[in-house]
Amino acid sequence: MATDKKLLNKNLRKARVRAKVSGTAERPRLTVTISNVHVSAQVIDDVAGKTLAAATTVGKKTNGTLTEKAATVGADIAKKAVKAKVKAVVFDRNGRAYAGRLKALADAARKEGLEF
Repeated sequence: MATDKKLLNKNLRKARVRAKVSGTAERPRLTVTISNVHVSAQVIDDVAGKTLAAATTVGKKTNGTLTEKAATVGADIAKKAVKAKVKAVVFDRNGRAYAGRLKALADAARKEGLEF
Protein backbone atom coordinates (compact mmCIF):
# COMPACT_ATOMS: atom_id res chain seq x y z
CA MET A 1 0.00 0.00 0.00
CA ALA A 2 2.84 2.39 0.80
CA THR A 3 4.38 1.93 -2.64
CA ASP A 4 1.10 2.93 -4.27
CA LYS A 5 1.18 6.26 -2.43
CA LYS A 6 4.88 6.69 -3.26
CA LEU A 7 4.24 6.06 -6.96
CA LEU A 8 1.22 8.39 -6.93
CA ASN A 9 3.29 11.19 -5.37
CA LYS A 10 6.08 10.70 -7.94
CA ASN A 11 3.55 10.85 -10.78
CA LEU A 12 2.07 14.05 -9.34
CA ARG A 13 5.55 15.64 -9.16
CA LYS A 14 6.27 14.47 -12.71
CA ALA A 15 3.02 15.98 -14.03
CA ARG A 16 3.74 19.25 -12.22
CA VAL A 17 7.16 19.49 -13.91
CA ARG A 18 5.80 18.52 -17.35
CA ALA A 19 3.05 21.16 -17.12
CA LYS A 20 5.76 23.82 -17.11
CA VAL A 21 8.44 22.21 -19.30
CA SER A 22 7.97 21.62 -23.02
CA GLY A 23 10.53 21.18 -25.78
CA THR A 24 10.56 23.17 -28.99
CA ALA A 25 12.75 23.03 -32.09
CA GLU A 26 14.94 25.87 -30.74
CA ARG A 27 15.09 24.49 -27.19
CA PRO A 28 14.23 20.79 -26.97
CA ARG A 29 13.54 18.96 -23.71
CA LEU A 30 16.27 16.89 -22.04
CA THR A 31 14.50 14.17 -20.07
CA VAL A 32 16.27 11.79 -17.71
CA THR A 33 15.18 8.38 -16.44
CA ILE A 34 17.11 6.72 -13.62
CA SER A 35 16.32 3.17 -12.50
CA ASN A 36 18.04 1.02 -9.89
CA VAL A 37 20.53 -0.24 -12.50
CA HIS A 38 20.47 2.03 -15.57
CA VAL A 39 20.44 5.69 -16.60
CA SER A 40 18.84 7.00 -19.80
CA ALA A 41 18.54 10.47 -21.30
CA GLN A 42 16.76 11.80 -24.38
CA VAL A 43 16.61 15.14 -26.16
CA ILE A 44 13.04 15.52 -27.43
CA ASP A 45 11.32 18.08 -29.69
CA ASP A 46 7.75 17.95 -28.33
CA VAL A 47 6.28 20.08 -31.14
CA ALA A 48 7.42 17.66 -33.85
CA GLY A 49 7.21 14.64 -31.56
CA LYS A 50 10.74 13.50 -32.39
CA THR A 51 13.68 12.27 -30.34
CA LEU A 52 16.76 14.16 -31.53
CA ALA A 53 19.38 12.33 -29.43
CA ALA A 54 19.45 9.52 -26.88
CA ALA A 55 22.01 7.96 -24.55
CA THR A 56 21.74 5.08 -22.12
CA THR A 57 23.72 2.55 -20.09
CA VAL A 58 21.45 -0.31 -21.24
CA GLY A 59 23.43 -2.87 -23.20
CA LYS A 60 26.80 -1.35 -22.32
CA LYS A 61 29.46 -2.78 -20.05
CA THR A 62 29.88 0.14 -17.67
CA ASN A 63 31.49 -0.16 -14.27
CA GLY A 64 31.28 2.19 -11.32
CA THR A 65 28.55 3.65 -9.21
CA LEU A 66 25.25 4.82 -10.62
CA THR A 67 26.41 8.42 -10.14
CA GLU A 68 29.45 7.74 -12.35
CA LYS A 69 27.20 6.06 -14.93
CA ALA A 70 24.93 9.13 -14.86
CA ALA A 71 27.89 11.43 -15.49
CA THR A 72 28.95 9.25 -18.45
CA VAL A 73 25.43 9.39 -19.92
CA GLY A 74 25.35 13.18 -19.39
CA ALA A 75 28.56 13.66 -21.34
CA ASP A 76 27.37 11.26 -24.06
CA ILE A 77 23.97 12.95 -24.50
CA ALA A 78 25.62 16.37 -24.70
CA LYS A 79 27.98 15.21 -27.46
CA LYS A 80 25.10 13.67 -29.41
CA ALA A 81 22.95 16.79 -28.96
CA VAL A 82 25.73 19.09 -30.19
CA LYS A 83 26.19 16.78 -33.18
CA ALA A 84 22.44 17.17 -33.85
CA LYS A 85 22.95 20.98 -33.76
CA VAL A 86 21.26 21.46 -30.39
CA LYS A 87 23.04 23.88 -28.07
CA ALA A 88 20.33 24.77 -25.52
CA VAL A 89 17.74 22.54 -23.85
CA VAL A 90 15.14 22.69 -21.09
CA PHE A 91 15.76 20.17 -18.32
CA ASP A 92 13.00 17.71 -17.42
CA ARG A 93 13.98 16.11 -14.12
CA ASN A 94 11.06 13.68 -14.39
CA GLY A 95 9.72 14.23 -10.87
CA ARG A 96 13.09 13.60 -9.20
CA ALA A 97 14.89 15.95 -6.85
CA TYR A 98 17.79 17.83 -8.48
CA ALA A 99 20.54 16.16 -6.45
CA GLY A 100 22.97 13.26 -6.58
CA ARG A 101 22.76 11.26 -9.79
CA LEU A 102 20.59 13.79 -11.59
CA LYS A 103 22.98 16.63 -10.70
CA ALA A 104 25.97 14.55 -11.86
CA LEU A 105 24.31 14.00 -15.24
CA ALA A 106 23.41 17.69 -15.61
CA ASP A 107 26.91 18.88 -14.64
CA ALA A 108 28.54 16.49 -17.12
CA ALA A 109 26.21 17.68 -19.89
CA ARG A 110 27.00 21.32 -19.11
CA LYS A 111 30.73 20.58 -19.14
CA GLU A 112 30.39 19.16 -22.68
CA GLY A 113 28.75 22.38 -23.92
CA LEU A 114 25.02 21.92 -23.46
CA GLU A 115 23.18 24.97 -22.07
CA PHE A 116 20.21 24.78 -19.67
